[in-house]
Amino acid sequence: MSTYSDASSVSAPVPRALRRAGFSGVVPALAFVAIFFIVPVAALLLRSVLEPVPGFGNYAELLGSATYLKIFANTFIVSGLVTAISLLIGFPVAWALAIMPGRLASVIFAILLLSMWTNLLARTYAWMVLLQRTGLINKMLMGMGLINQPLPLVNNLTGVTIGMTYIMLPFIILPLYGVIKKIDPAILQAAALCGASRRQCLTRVLLPLAVPGMAAGALLVFVMSLGYFVTPSLLGGTANMMLAELIAQFVQSLVNWGMGGAAALVLLVVTLSLYVVQLRFFGSQNTGGR
Repeated sequence: MSTYSDASSVSAPVPRALRRAGFSGVVPALAFVAIFFIVPVAALLLRSVLEPVPGFGNYAELLGSATYLKIFANTFIVSGLVTAISLLIGFPVAWALAIMPGRLASVIFAILLLSMWTNLLARTYAWMVLLQRTGLINKMLMGMGLINQPLPLVNNLTGVTIGMTYIMLPFIILPLYGVIKKIDPAILQAAALCGASRRQCLTRVLLPLAVPGMAAGALLVFVMSLGYFVTPSLLGGTANMMLAELIAQFVQSLVNWGMGGAAALVLLVVTLSLYVVQLRFFGSQNTGGR
């Protein structure tokens, strides 16, 4: 009995030593994050309440102006539409990737990755060519007799939504594919044997099991859409400005760091709030209920 106690007292300090060693290993990474992310962000947010005069005047002007509120509305409407459309398109694609033969799935994955690796500016300019009044899409629609005159697909929020949906699709397909691939096919087979129709297998079995992947992908797409700059500026124009463009204009053109910091803080608060909501409602599912 005493031997067991002695052995326990000797081995007890080992986990603490391992924890200290593990913590010391992440110190450089924490220092890097603090120096190159936390400090610059904190400095920018501090300027939002100090410039041009101390106080919350920047936030009052930002949230009290109809022009700025319209920009906020544009940002959230487009981000919500892009997220919803990406989910509607991405779920069937992820499901098809999960059930198709490995060789064909590898080809589709290569196409998805190739689209992600292609320069963003080049892809956006390509959409400008396709969506303009004399572009391929309008010509095809007119040639098929579906429209009589070209549709306005650029320099508006429609073009921004189309271009951003194309760019965001891989970011929602990949998380969904990872979750769907882990679902045991025997579960769907058991549901079918119990009399469930294909629709019931989809709505009552597959979709509930895929909710964590849908939530993760939707959050990723929505947050990225909130802060996107290149595609909205090229396809939307100045008349349909979004929040990232507004921040860039405050900082680069107007040299108004106070207003830029205030707009950045609003964007940061929205992003963190969405992340907290996801953890609250889907965190336990992502961790297997632990």
